[in-house]
Amino acid sequence: MSAHPPKLIVVVPCYNEEQMLPVSNVLFADEMAALVESTRISPDSRVLFVDDGSTDATWQTIVDLAKSNNRFIGIRQSRNRGHQCALWAGLMEARTLGCDVTITIDCDGQDDVHAFAAMLDEYEKGADVVYGVRSDRSSDSFFKRFTAECFYHLQAAMGVAAVFNHADYRLLSIRAIDALSRYREVNLYLRGLIPLIGFQSAQVSYKREKRLAGESHYGVFKMLAFAGDGITSLSIRPIRLVLGSGILLTCLGLVALLVLLLLSLFHLFCNNTALILSAMAFLSGLNLTAIGIVGEYVGKAYLESKSRPRVIISNRTWEKQQEDI
Repeated sequence: MSAHPPKLIVVVPCYNEEQMLPVSNVLFADEMAALVESTRISPDSRVLFVDDGSTDATWQTIVDLAKSNNRFIGIRQSRNRGHQCALWAGLMEARTLGCDVTITIDCDGQDDVHAFAAMLDEYEKGADVVYGVRSDRSSDSFFKRFTAECFYHLQAAMGVAAVFNHADYRLLSIRAIDALSRYREVNLYLRGLIPLIGFQSAQVSYKREKRLAGESHYGVFKMLAFAGDGITSLSIRPIRLVLGSGILLTCLGLVALLVLLLLSLFHLFCNNTALILSAMAFLSGLNLTAIGIVGEYVGKAYLESKSRPRVIISNRTWEKQQEDI
């Protein structure tokens, strides 16, 4: 790594976080000041807030923070595009701003900012990617812990190369960001994409804390949709499972049909209506499930074929038009 302190840009996606930002910005400011003072990072390091098309006063709060502290800068997406697109927008903006290294972290204060130093230690040892791994999730509800662990195991079973108990708290070197920029998927799932880069990586453990203010914007349905995107964006194993199941059920159905015909011929089993109806209902449900899974992939291919831009930035705090906001 370079002998001079690296320029760090911390990317913080925000969506309707007007209650959280006045609290979390203090954590970021204090940690960045400590790292600059200890010469771990360069004085021109910044915290980049990415407003994901919020409908509350999040953007105005970011603008006010940028005016009060030159450590803070911000960009705003033209509309809500989702957490992963907000992260992507921040990473690509950090690349444009000439960073040496980035750290992505959520705005809610649950990820320990004091792990920045440990991540930088691994970066200095040669790691281009450093994953923040949650060692303690006691602050989460039982339901959230259970569903999260099921999701990680399901990803592994489906062939997605994701890191267990890792969300989106990670360090990326500029080399890793350059490589990531070459991936052109519209359906972004960074937790699965970044391990595909293949550079040297490391892990840093930290304790997950309770949310400091406001409420989580990730409900059950959003989590399920995110889980589906994560699997179908990076693995075709579900299609192969459906194909294998279809072949197996076709064979079993043929055998069952032959057995029923033989039993009927010898009058050993006459009342088979309920059995046939049950089999038809089961196979019809499986067929619809299979069509839905295939349709999910066809839909994603349709979206990819359009080559629409992932993000559109409508405002930046350092642009002239923001001075009078």
